[in-house]
This record gives sequence, C-alpha cells and structure tokens, in this order.
Amino acid sequence: MTSDFVIFVAIGFFAQIIDGALGMAFGVLTTTSLLAFGVPPAVASAMTHVTECFTTAASGASHLYHRNVDWRLVKRLAPAGMLGGAIGAYLLSSIDGKAIEPFVSVYLMLVGCYILYKAFRPAFRRDMHDRIVPYVGGAGGVLDAMGGGGWGPIVTSSLLGRGHEPKKVIGSTNLTEFAVTTVISATFIATLGWSELSSALGLILGGVLAAPFGALIVKRLPTKPLMVAVSLIIIGTAAVRII
Repeated sequence: MTSDFVIFVAIGFFAQIIDGALGMAFGVLTTTSLLAFGVPPAVASAMTHVTECFTTAASGASHLYHRNVDWRLVKRLAPAGMLGGAIGAYLLSSIDGKAIEPFVSVYLMLVGCYILYKAFRPAFRRDMHDRIVPYVGGAGGVLDAMGGGGWGPIVTSSLLGRGHEPKKVIGSTNLTEFAVTTVISATFIATLGWSELSSALGLILGGVLAAPFGALIVKRLPTKPLMVAVSLIIIGTAAVRII
C-alpha cells in the first residue's frame, strides 16, 4: 500500500464525513486537496466525480434509509443537474490544465466564501415547489464539473437559504448528486480515458467507508460551526494555490 493511496483514502474519508453531514463540500474539499498534490484540474475533477459515483450511492442509500429524501425535489433537480454536468465536464476536458488551474483555484475560494456567507444568512420558509430549483440544479451541475466541486455549496446551500427543510434538502441533494456525478464521470471517461483516473480507488475506499456516518451526523451535529470550519479550510487552501 503506497503512501499516496493512504493519503487518498484519508482525503476521501474526511471529505465524505463532511459532505454527508452538510450535504456539500466533498467535491471542493477533494479537488482542493488533489490540486495541492499537483494533480491537473481536469484529472482532479474527474477523479473526484468517479469517486462520487460510489460515495453518493452509499450516502444516498443511507439518507433513504433514514427517510431524509423528498422525491419531488429529486425529480426537479436531477434532469437539469445531469445536463449541466455533462456540459461542464466536456468543456473542462477540452481546456489546457495549466491555463485553467488559477481559475479553478479562484472558483474554489469563491465557493468557500459562499459557504461562509450561507452559514450566517437567515433562512426564510418557502414552498418546496420553488421555481428556482431546476435552474439551481443546472448551474450546480455545470460549475460542479468545471470546478471539481460545487454541487453541494451551490444547490444545497441555495435551497437551505430559501427556507426548505434542512434534513430533506441534504438527503435529496445527496441522492440527486449520484445521477449528476455519474453523467459527469461518464463524460470524463469518454474524453480522458480510465488510465488517468485509476488513482481514484483510494478516494473511493475512504469515501465509501465514511458514507454511512453522514446521515447519522446530520441529525446530531450543529450545522453553522461545521459550515464555517469547512469554508475556512477551502478558502485557505485555495488561497495558497493562487499565491
């Protein structure tokens, strides 16, 4: 077992614990970590999304078991998210890695700032059939694929900020992310090939091991302190990359 494999297992485990609890941050935490190890942006995003095919399946199943899913929300998010994800993955795989890396780091830092903002923004209750849901899903899919993460920070935090029930939003976005990330992964595999992504096995193992705990943590852990901590980690790491 190589040291890189152990590191990838640890990254996958930690990121999935946070993602399962908040409904966000697996992609941005994992991609930020991979970029810090010198992985090119397209490969980092591809590795993250291949891993998420497994972690989101496990996490989504766990949320289903704990009855944290609203199927009406899933049906409105999934089609737009899948389409946006395919577009974003195709665009990223067509751009030179060195040219896009600074922009990806800036994007990740902005996502961290957005999470921090959402942590302190008051929520207002609205009807679950909010018209903005498909548009949020489409934007989340595009930016998630191109930035290596962002589905949770954009979709989950937007819906929470508009007053939807936290438990149902987190469970539903985790389950929907499985469909979105599967489409993104298929697009990356078609454009980059599997050989570039074999290192994702360590991330997969760590993420799958952690996935069952997220649905339990969401019921017990205070959301705001965790959102603040995650946002500061993302901002700090991305800032170092930019500098």
